[in-house]
Amino acid sequence: MTDSRASAPQFEAHRALVLHDKQLIVDLIELTLNHGLFVVRAAHSLAEAEVILAEWQPHMTVVDMDHDDSTALLARLGASNTLRRSVTPVLGLTRRGDLATKLKAFDLGVDDILTVPFSPEELLARSIVITRRATGTNRPIVPTIKLGEIEVDILNRQVRAGDSVVHLSGIEQSLLYLLASRSGQVVTREEVLDTIWGTDFVAESNIVDRHIRSLRIKLQNGYRDPRFIATVPGKGYRFIPTFSNQGWDGGADGDERLRR
Repeated sequence: MTDSRASAPQFEAHRALVLHDKQLIVDLIELTLNHGLFVVRAAHSLAEAEVILAEWQPHMTVVDMDHDDSTALLARLGASNTLRRSVTPVLGLTRRGDLATKLKAFDLGVDDILTVPFSPEELLARSIVITRRATGTNRPIVPTIKLGEIEVDILNRQVRAGDSVVHLSGIEQSLLYLLASRSGQVVTREEVLDTIWGTDFVAESNIVDRHIRSLRIKLQNGYRDPRFIATVPGKGYRFIPTFSNQGWDGGADGDERLRR
């Protein structure tokens, strides 16, 4: 996991418990929340969550509502569909974005719900808002995350290296976050499709490669001499956690070798 810190933290980090059985989603949530704003601990089951709760009281919980243990964990956290405030505010996640699923989640006591796949900026903003309501801490939604030696302004979708700034699309930012969440490890094309576009998305055969190519052009990341994103032939892509600012000019257009 890439070490990520806010450039100028002003508040003590809130504690966030995550219940999800997909490690890649857990890694993405952890990277997104861990700006010096949240400290994340993850559980793949109710039993693991119980162990964490026995020694660690979270300020919020992110719960996969499609998980078999979600209802039991909500009960354990004191979630309620009454007007009384839950002991721990809950952000629900679901791959089923229909109204019935969302209403059921609210009836079980979640404070907010987000459909998977989600954008990093929306996950972060919603997490800050529900903890702000619960704790009364008025912390701003203006985080910057460090990935190696580059900085990403998550809300404005900007990447800064030295004095240079490039602007990313929503998908490009999600791609960068997803790869960085497994810093140094391979993320397969299938994992990218599933996490960013969702399992129900009928994809073009080269949709992942096209968006990776676009991100590389903006980051001035060559195929043969990668600075941020390396291709692992036959497997997928790997984020490179180190970066040299030498030769970086911040331009959105790369030379011909970057377009490969």
